[in-house]
Amino acid sequence: MSSPSKRRDMDVMKLMMSDYTVETINDGITEFNVEFHGPKESLYEGGVWKIRVELPDAYPYKSPSIGFLNKIFHPNVDELSGSVCLDVINQSWSPMFGNAYC
Repeated sequence: MSSPSKRRDMDVMKLMMSDYTVETINDGITEFNVEFHGPKESLYEGGVWKIRVELPDAYPYKSPSIGFLNKIFHPNVDELSGSVCLDVINQSWSPMFGNAYC
């Protein structure tokens, strides 16, 4: 099994090489903003969402913190803070999950 820091580096590199716009914060790889667009030919086409992702030191053994920076109305997103409130991201997280934020 690879080290946690190697796994974190690989996951972040995959994200940065994707179609998403990734902006690192403080020149690190533990905090970044990700911008993504709604899928073509869907009701969300033309929409743009931006999330902040924070990877804890214990990642992948501890879940990332994910929150929307722009307003979104969804039952799994806290309306005031933008935090994603999914059980799989918090209590049920497992290192076996890959790129939960993608």
